[in-house]
Amino acid sequence: MPEWLVLILAMLAACAVVVVVTLLRHRTASDDEDTSETPDVIEYMTMWIGVVYAIVLGLAIAGVWEARSAAEDHVQAEAVALHEISERVRVYPPDVRDRIREDVNAYVGHVVTTEWKSMADDGEITERGTELLDRVRADVTDYEPRSDFEAQAYQPLVDQVAAADQARNSRADSTGATMPGVVWFGLIAGAVITIGMVFALQIRRTPRELVLAGLFSALIAFLLFLIWDFDAPYSRGVAASTDPFLSLFPGVKG
Repeated sequence: MPEWLVLILAMLAACAVVVVVTLLRHRTASDDEDTSETPDVIEYMTMWIGVVYAIVLGLAIAGVWEARSAAEDHVQAEAVALHEISERVRVYPPDVRDRIREDVNAYVGHVVTTEWKSMADDGEITERGTELLDRVRADVTDYEPRSDFEAQAYQPLVDQVAAADQARNSRADSTGATMPGVVWFGLIAGAVITIGMVFALQIRRTPRELVLAGLFSALIAFLLFLIWDFDAPYSRGVAASTDPFLSLFPGVKG
């Protein structure tokens, strides 16, 4: 099911629940119930519950957005390091240069196809990707420079391999969900309490009040969906992409 359809269904369901509960409450209310007055303490509590929950939602959105931005940075750093390796080996003999570039391209091709799918479906990187990067490391570190010019390029190449490996490990650490289950429990429970407090204000079934209550619940449903969508940086709708690899290695097909 497309994620945009899930979002629409969630928002419609939130609106429907509020409208149905309001109508049922109005039907079961006693004839002498006074809906024109609400105790001040209930209004005070409703206001503060809404404020606190808004702060929690804001922090949650900021947290998952920061995690997604960090995931994009990991991909960019890894792609740049591999590109630097591919470019700097031009000072090496043709056979060594071509072998390193072929191994780099093989690793990039594996990442943008097989490994990216594994990250999206299983939340983990592949052993094959680790083997291909180890092959690149061996190509770079096992070569013995034959001139001062090659020796000057050797250490920067080793550093770029280490940078690529570090970025890969960081990418592996950020493949899963970033929000703990207890936080999700708090977000969902807070949404139920916040929307439930609307009924404590003795909402009536006038069109204006029903529309406002429905929009309020739909907004909360949208924000929760946004947090869920950002929670997995590599697998859901607004996810980090392979564009840094494809832009620096145009010959590799994603």
